[in-house]
Amino acid sequence: MKTQNLFAIAFFALLFSSCKNQGTKKVEESKIEESKIENSVNDALAVEKDSVVIQEIHKEYYGLYSGEFSGKYMEQYADSPDESYVSWDTKRLTIKINRITTDSVYGQSIVNGNQRPFRGVFNESKKSFVLDEPGDDKTDGRFELKLISDSLNGSWNAYKKSAVKAPNKTLKLVKKEFVYNPNFMIDEYTDLVDWESEKVITQKETNTETGETETYNVSVNRSPSEAVFELNASKQKLTEKDLKNLRKLDLEIIKNSVYARHGYSFKKPTFRYFFEQTNWYIPVSDNVEAEITPMEKENILLLSRFIKYAEDKYDYFGR
Repeated sequence: MKTQNLFAIAFFALLFSSCKNQGTKKVEESKIEESKIENSVNDALAVEKDSVVIQEIHKEYYGLYSGEFSGKYMEQYADSPDESYVSWDTKRLTIKINRITTDSVYGQSIVNGNQRPFRGVFNESKKSFVLDEPGDDKTDGRFELKLISDSLNGSWNAYKKSAVKAPNKTLKLVKKEFVYNPNFMIDEYTDLVDWESEKVITQKETNTETGETETYNVSVNRSPSEAVFELNASKQKLTEKDLKNLRKLDLEIIKNSVYARHGYSFKKPTFRYFFEQTNWYIPVSDNVEAEITPMEKENILLLSRFIKYAEDKYDYFGR
């Protein structure tokens, strides 16, 4: 009898524990379900809130505006440091407007191999922008631009006046659509003298009448050959035979033409000067590696290998 009582007690204890666990499980499942509902409501509210915050306006103004970015500064004469003259710092700049909301404008400025974000405001009644770069780079400043048809005209003022050559510049930009075209080439009307690579050589000249020899210095610069108008690394697979007799500047121009076609913003003044003379070059990014085609990559590797050992030809051009 005692044994039967013990079995009965154990049975009812087990039954009670099972019911308790099931009840606890149902409570936990109920809490989880309530949490899911609460999260769903919060997500819906967040989406609704975000949809208000990021509401965009004037999408017709989105895009690229490219053109002249110019300012004057005083430069000293090399042979007379006490005297100076007015010089101009002119580059090609691109403003990229990505988003306009009721209270903000977002985008980037691209110039001189430097791509900087900006944030600003758009005055709808005046059709004008005030755009501020972050300020953590010495070349940062404020753009004040007026929208006239498909053009942006205005000014840029550096935050740190002493950090840049020309702290106040004017802009004349036209809206353009960037299109990669492998057929784009530098033409024979482009000034391809590398004025940044000047070397001074000593020459001697003997006077036939007096027999005296005069020694003087001449400034010379490197220049390319006709090959830069013929070889296109975006359209043809280059071979060692194509490249083996070319000048170093030939190889560099052929290589950098690939990057120019993809809208690369050049830091080096030599190539900025070359490509900014064309009507097709639009700087849109400081990194275009992801856009380079497989054939272009192979050609770039071959060109880079030849550039290491190639030599330049220097001539006197005057200026």
